Amino acid sequence: MTVPRRAARPSLAARASAFRERVDPARIGRRSVRRRARGMAAADVAAALEDARCFARQEDSAEDERGRAELVEWERIDRLLAAAASGTVYDPDSDVVVQAELAAEAEAAAQEAELRETARIAARADELQVLRDLGTLEQTDPAEGDEAVRDELTRRADSYVQADIDAWLAYALAAHLGHYADPAAREAAAGLLPPPVLTHAALLAELARLVPGTGIDQLAFAARIATSDPEAAGALAAFLSRARSGTS
Repeated sequence: MTVPRRAARPSLAARASAFRERVDPARIGRRSVRRRARGMAAADVAAALEDARCFARQEDSAEDERGRAELVEWERIDRLLAAAASGTVYDPDSDVVVQAELAAEAEAAAQEAELRETARIAARADELQVLRDLGTLEQTDPAEGDEAVRDELTRRADSYVQADIDAWLAYALAAHLGHYADPAAREAAAGLLPPPVLTHAALLAELARLVPGTGIDQLAFAARIATSDPEAAGALAAFLSRARSGTS
């Protein structure tokens, strides 16, 4: 299959502003105290608390959010060990307050990651829409996650099948272009793309092997076969593969 040279171009999603975690001095302070307090007995925590109080009296704490948080956390851990059995040492892994905070942070991080992914998909869908409008989609290599972008474009079109996008992905998959140069990506695509796209790609690959040097513009009929009857297209691709390898 003849593969045109592609100019590298960064995706719109890659150029978009990244989400950045807000620096939280109080959170940093609490974590610092917990690291220091791990394995401390009640007497050690009490001594550390007294040091924190002395420091707070000496410093202007009006603007010291981290210092105030550290003092409050030493006080909390001091109360926790005072109520525990004699000889208990502090362990943040069994501290219900710490574990609740970690669970909340993990949930927030998952939600933020989901928002980032949604924004990335939307930005990439906008980019592909511009490229198709300019007639330069075929000059662009697919990127990781474009299967989800295809679904987004289909959703925007009220579930109308995006034939040009499907043909672009099928050709890239057959020719191992862009993201699909990685065998793992091609394997993953089997569970992410619909049967017509996969059978179209398989048929393109076999036809290209049958007639080396064939261009994509000469194989437009393969898309029609794959769209109208994916099962038949798959059977034809399998037949050509067996014929090529000499097996029955």
